[in-house]
Amino acid sequence: MSPSSPKAFPVSWDQFHRDARALAWRLASAGPFEAIVCITRGGLVPAAIVARELDIRLIESVCIASYHDYKNQGELRVLKDIAPSIKAIGDGSGRGVLVIDDLTDTGKTAKMVRDMLPNAHFATVYAKPVGRPMVETFVTEVSQDTWIYFPWDMGLSYQAPITEGAAG
Repeated sequence: MSPSSPKAFPVSWDQFHRDARALAWRLASAGPFEAIVCITRGGLVPAAIVARELDIRLIESVCIASYHDYKNQGELRVLKDIAPSIKAIGDGSGRGVLVIDDLTDTGKTAKMVRDMLPNAHFATVYAKPVGRPMVETFVTEVSQDTWIYFPWDMGLSYQAPITEGAAG
């Protein structure tokens, strides 16, 4: 799915904040969590919101590059691994660690992180059907052919009515 998809799902900062807080509400009973690992870059914003809401102070990141051209998911590469001290939490395989991302699309990125922390709790704000089995907690499911426009990727501009694109 690409940004040219007719199934655009634009998300404002206000909506994303509400959805990330809703994720925190769902996670409140799933813990306790000793640490958060956010999958960068998309997981940074929801991780900050969830960390505040659940009063989690230990925050780590794992940096994985996957969307290389915003159209096709390329080969996954770990740019920064999870710190050994975080991997050692709980049972040494992630128990007590909360992994957060903005979206699970194909589930490939989540699978790579799950291989690192198999007993962690995985949560995303949005989930698509193919990636959904990789997460325990999410807020909103969208169709696989929907392209989510996150607020950090957008600016203010004119939007044509939906029917203009449908006429042909």
